[in-house]
Amino acid sequence: MTEKEEAFLKYWEENRFKEKSILKQFFPGLPIGLALGTAILLLLDSGWYVRADMVAFSESSPIVIFIAIAAIVAFTGFFYKKFRWEMNEQAYKELKIKAEKNNTVSEEHKTESE
Repeated sequence: MTEKEEAFLKYWEENRFKEKSILKQFFPGLPIGLALGTAILLLLDSGWYVRADMVAFSESSPIVIFIAIAAIVAFTGFFYKKFRWEMNEQAYKELKIKAEKNNTVSEEHKTESE
């Protein structure tokens, strides 16, 4: 195993349960959700599609649009970090299996040489 993989295994063993908490998953993903919400507001404000703007502002109030964007920001922020946690957990499990296989192979090789 490489040094990077070993460092990741050590880091993830120490921090995997800390990063699983809901607040730890929500706040780091929040900037990505805010970026998406800002992009939506800029698209609505830019007027690049006049008909969509007319429909959006005639059939719904600004409060509904704000609530929808806030929900998108919250969901995106949570989902992004949750996805990253799941990816790290999967990589951890794969590396753990790889480390166990390397240990068993090296032990078998050691016993054969003796």
